[in-house]
Amino acid sequence: MLIAMALISGTMLFWPSVMAAQSGGGLTPAAAVQLINRERAVVIDVCEANEFAAGHVSGAKHIALGTFADKLEGAVKNKALPLILVCASGARASKALGIAKGLGYENAKVLGGGLKSWREANLPVDKS
Repeated sequence: MLIAMALISGTMLFWPSVMAAQSGGGLTPAAAVQLINRERAVVIDVCEANEFAAGHVSGAKHIALGTFADKLEGAVKNKALPLILVCASGARASKALGIAKGLGYENAKVLGGGLKSWREANLPVDKS
């Protein structure tokens, strides 16, 4: 009986993580636009330089994931501002989210689906 209770409670604790992973988690493109417009959110693209040059969210700052921990505080000094972390699909941005939270950026969020979902929503993409 105790083993069954432990399994059930473990499943109940783990279930929200599974559902978030299946739905892509993170912000929708529409929610990201609202954060940008209403709360002056800063968009940080954590892709590599060649990916950033090929296309990125309009107005995004580029900090590659490999240098993210070292350069974030210099790029965004106000830790109270919302951050929207973006990469091609959302995987690297999720890693960057953990780093940002560890540095004290509690309002950091990931764009669910990454740049792919941004493009699918027909939102502006810059190339450099």
